[in-house]
Amino acid sequence: MALATQTPSEARARSLRVRLIPYIDRFGILLLVLLMLAIGTITQPDVFLTWRNLSNIPGQNAANAALAIGMFVVIVTAGIDLSVGSVLVLAMMTTAVLARAQALPPILLVFVPILVGIGVGLFNGLGLTVLRLPHPFIVTLGTLNIARGLANLISGGVPISGLPSEVRFLGNGVIPIGDVQIPVSLVVIAVLYVGFWVFLQYTRTGRHLYAIGGNPQAARVSGINVERTLVLAYVLCGATAGLAGLLVAGRTNSGFPNAGIGAELDAISAVIIGGASFFGGRGSVLGVLAGVLVIGLLRNILNLNDVQVFWQQVLIGLVIILAVFIDVLRRRAGSASD
Repeated sequence: MALATQTPSEARARSLRVRLIPYIDRFGILLLVLLMLAIGTITQPDVFLTWRNLSNIPGQNAANAALAIGMFVVIVTAGIDLSVGSVLVLAMMTTAVLARAQALPPILLVFVPILVGIGVGLFNGLGLTVLRLPHPFIVTLGTLNIARGLANLISGGVPISGLPSEVRFLGNGVIPIGDVQIPVSLVVIAVLYVGFWVFLQYTRTGRHLYAIGGNPQAARVSGINVERTLVLAYVLCGATAGLAGLLVAGRTNSGFPNAGIGAELDAISAVIIGGASFFGGRGSVLGVLAGVLVIGLLRNILNLNDVQVFWQQVLIGLVIILAVFIDVLRRRAGSASD
């Protein structure tokens, strides 16, 4: 009935939006990356494209890349995890406290942050499925405060420096290949993303995650164990947040209680900019990686141009709103084309 009352101009505009959305999905993120590169080159031609600057970007954004891929798994199920920044700092501080106490061999210490993340992720998943809370926003908002509080309690609220070389290697080491030095953190992220790509594309559980995000009731009727799969999603998100904490600790050779503040916003931004949907059921690992690159390039350009961190927060917030708006338009166009 609504279509019958449309004027010809309204119908043409709607048809244009429907036709444009597939091209935005396919090429939008690539154009955004090229736009960032162009802006950086124009505003800082003598600095931006130098190897010294570009080689720093992977290390600076490795933690966000780890957070974003875990966040993506949760968002695919139409969920969200607000606690990842706090899990990052809890993993960091736990590692730093154990290192200072020499409670574990250094080689085993690198597994501690990931185990901490798995524990918090399991808590989130069980809190959502067992307590039957109406939305993951509630339980992850709770663990956001719990994890950050615990990080301050175990450390006394003070930074701890002097971590083992094994931890520093993962966060700040390099692998020399000829005249080029490849950051170890970049290799870690590459392995992580390939692993998640294989998991989401070629395993039954990966396909179940997409099915739950598309329609949880239909997924349940088709025989998918929705609760168990959701718990797994939050465990994976927690594990990658723990890995992010390990990378930050290694890069800074310390644990500091104010780490990870606002990190969940960067992760969510990367996922949505990369083409995933808050409504669940769509997105790709490659898109998430491109979204991380966009956020990293944006922050790098702002830093090179001496933009205050407060204005950076404003711009990142606007980027989030724009990304969600595009997601809504995409969803409307998809409905209109059905």
